[in-house]
Amino acid sequence: MKICAPFAGIVHFKVSVGDVVSTGQELASVEAVKLETAVVAPGPGKVAQLHKGNFEDVLGGDVLLTVVEA
Repeated sequence: MKICAPFAGIVHFKVSVGDVVSTGQELASVEAVKLETAVVAPGPGKVAQLHKGNFEDVLGGDVLLTVVEA
């Protein structure tokens, strides 16, 4: 499953490729102007790919990472 940015800002990843994640686990956060929101896993799996760099600017809807079945 592809995990997308909720809005434009700067992404900070909390996981790395190969990490096994559980439902509701924080995968990343996106910060814009003093607003920061967590990006959480909608289901269990394994982080297959990070599509953006840590602390990179992103737009709302940009794919941040891919989680596959573990």
